[in-house]
Amino acid sequence: MNKPTIKDVAKEANVSIATVSRIINNGVGYSAKTKDLVMQTVQKMGYSPNAIARGLINKQSNTIGVLMPELSGLVSAEILHGIEKAAHSQGQSVIVCNTASVGGQTLDYLKLLQEKQVDGVLFTSQFLTHEYADFIKKMGVPVITISAYSEDRATPAVRVDDETAAYDAVKYLLQQGHSEIGMISGSPGDRLAGAPRIEGYKKALHDEGIPFDKTKVVWRNGFYFEDGREACSQLLNEHPTITALFAASDELAVGAMTSAAEQGIQVPDQLSIIGYDGTKLSAMVLPPLTTVSQNFIEMGETAATLLLDSIQTGVTSKGATIQHQIIERKSVRKL
Repeated sequence: MNKPTIKDVAKEANVSIATVSRIINNGVGYSAKTKDLVMQTVQKMGYSPNAIARGLINKQSNTIGVLMPELSGLVSAEILHGIEKAAHSQGQSVIVCNTASVGGQTLDYLKLLQEKQVDGVLFTSQFLTHEYADFIKKMGVPVITISAYSEDRATPAVRVDDETAAYDAVKYLLQQGHSEIGMISGSPGDRLAGAPRIEGYKKALHDEGIPFDKTKVVWRNGFYFEDGREACSQLLNEHPTITALFAASDELAVGAMTSAAEQGIQVPDQLSIIGYDGTKLSAMVLPPLTTVSQNFIEMGETAATLLLDSIQTGVTSKGATIQHQIIERKSVRKL
């Protein structure tokens, strides 16, 4: 059986095609009785309006583009869950582009999103260069970054204050009586998640009157399990007296827990560890990980809602700061 067309609906309801079109697209010039009749006919016949045709009428594709690295990652998955929740609640579609591969991929995907005539762009967990920002401006659509760093400071952003969140993580360890505290970090050259979290660590120690020892901050290439495992091994070898550790991601923290176990060090009895991110992983390990939650689902939902508001109003969003929170579990011991 062929899919019903707008012409079929008009014939069945005994109205003009123009009337059906106006009703479907929330136009004017029809009675409430006629609207009820047409909508009942649409439902009965299973008619689905062509999204492209509707876009030609209202000048919108009702689609937003999301540029996101590592779609299989826990952070990306939670952010995307929030984005889709907000988008679908407003009848919007989402095109997700995986930018994790080689250079040039991001620009290629931006060109694809331009061809698809998306109404707006969410740029997630990566580096928004001037080149990318300029291309999006030429597209003529709003953009919001999510947990990302932008060379264009005017770009609205939705993210946690990383320096403050890291400060609170180390302060939590200090409040539990720890003073010998190490850190496993991202690279200090990482302006998104590396440098700000290190600064938060340093400031918390400074405010407590504890001198900063740069050798107690160790990093590798990223924020992943193996990075945490290797960095923790180095840190414990160089500073065997530390009683607590701040890891700048949950994966780093789990890597550190594994490294500690391999050295016969018990968590939290001999070493307390606090993570960062608040992903599902933090609740899946033993002992369950105390962590700083970035509330990624809320982050994605907020960003999508702000973007859709900008699309409808034409007003550039001011972005938003998402409130972090410390989730206490079993990986930190009070001295």
